[in-house]
Amino acid sequence: MNNLKLKKVKFGTLYDGRKVHLYTVSNGSMSFSAIDYGCTVTSILLPSKSGGKIDALLGCSTLEGYASSSSSFGTVVGRFANRIGNAAFSLNGTTYHLDKNDGENCLHSGFDRYEKKLWNAKKVRTENGLGIEFSRLSPAGEQGMPGNLKIKVTYTLNEDNELTMDYSAKTDAPTPVNLTNHAYFNLRGYDGGSIEGHELKLACSKFVEVDSHLIPTGALCSVDDKKAFDFRVPKLIGKDIKETGSGYDHAYCIDSYNGKLVEFAVLKDPESGRTMTVSTTLPACQVYTANFVDGLGKNGFVHHAHDAVCLETEAYPDSPNHDNFPSCIVTPEKPYHETTVYKFGF
Repeated sequence: MNNLKLKKVKFGTLYDGRKVHLYTVSNGSMSFSAIDYGCTVTSILLPSKSGGKIDALLGCSTLEGYASSSSSFGTVVGRFANRIGNAAFSLNGTTYHLDKNDGENCLHSGFDRYEKKLWNAKKVRTENGLGIEFSRLSPAGEQGMPGNLKIKVTYTLNEDNELTMDYSAKTDAPTPVNLTNHAYFNLRGYDGGSIEGHELKLACSKFVEVDSHLIPTGALCSVDDKKAFDFRVPKLIGKDIKETGSGYDHAYCIDSYNGKLVEFAVLKDPESGRTMTVSTTLPACQVYTANFVDGLGKNGFVHHAHDAVCLETEAYPDSPNHDNFPSCIVTPEKPYHETTVYKFGF
């Protein structure tokens, strides 16, 4: 780890006077930066053939931009990422009501989001490299959820160009937990335009069927029957995207899921040759082609739909309401620990 370095600088000040800091970890070839506001990954710098660097993440240039954005650029999402139908679920005989912030449904845990919280942060060195550990207590009742939840989110980089996101949590009462990072990737750079020319491969033969409001029906669809959703053989994201409607926004079921770290995805930009391989311990990945992104990004660049792709590793959406889905319930006896690794090639 001789080439690994971490730098901390002030990023801005919140309305109440609390300072937000930016942490940058470099291995000499690439780097990533994150802020303690929302555990937000603000940039991933990769080498370019011209000798400079490109930033492979959409996002904002300022703290004010992140504080006002509703796109969750690079943020941690929880307590339950993705959607919960009818903004409610029952657990051990009690019904819990959540925010209806997506029609009649709850998206990314409603209005009081983890991404708008200031987390505790400290430098760490682990078997996965050098990085930052973010932590906070999500009290019982926050977002309508049961149980006090102590959360740790650790981002580390090693010399093999692997960015590891490690999530752990302990509760004092049964509760749903589904943590992910909402990074928007474009391997040509945040100003690289549409990712329809990116190539994607997924070791996923099924995806979660959803209704017109993107709420799971409880069934799983085979990609054999929905060819537009079949990425088992690498293909351009834009090849069949029009057949999906506005774009991909679906949870793919990882074929080799067994609770251990498994590789399931490869994203490639044929133009630059850059690649990103994704491995996870989680059962699903929400593939989202930034269908509703429209507006200013970093350095005044104007983003449009399909300017990035999110590969959000997670539990199945709405899983508290579907007994046939892998369980997302965490208990005092069964703490939460999941890992996702993004490995970059250039």
